[in-house]
Amino acid sequence: MSEVSRKLTLFFDSTCPLCVAEMESLQALNSSNLLIFEDIFSDNFCDRFPDISQNEASKLFHGRYENGDMIFGLDVSVQAWRIVGRHRWLGILRAPGIRIIADLAYRFFARYRSLFSLLFTGRLKCESCEIQKTVSDDPRQDFS
Repeated sequence: MSEVSRKLTLFFDSTCPLCVAEMESLQALNSSNLLIFEDIFSDNFCDRFPDISQNEASKLFHGRYENGDMIFGLDVSVQAWRIVGRHRWLGILRAPGIRIIADLAYRFFARYRSLFSLLFTGRLKCESCEIQKTVSDDPRQDFS
């Protein structure tokens, strides 16, 4: 099964205005319901996903396919946009040579995303940013 036709859970930071804006854009294009959105700061996140560290997921974007395979960082964004059929040009960021530089740039962005959010949205953090979740057959998303 191709990666574009597999379900992918996105573990996102709901306190980050830019992160939430990206998730809202993806959700609007998620007509195939192959993307599932999970707020890493939801009340029951640690109970539902004991294998995913909230701290690590807040430092680096995490994604998990329905078979349990994990992907991280820019790979998650590139795959998510590929699944919804947009921004296919992002694939160039995974090309040898470019990948190393893109990953370094992503890690810098991720580390300082609150400041980038302030610069681009006027908000450092969200207190109540939410997106509508895609309902799955298994509300726990337990892929193990």
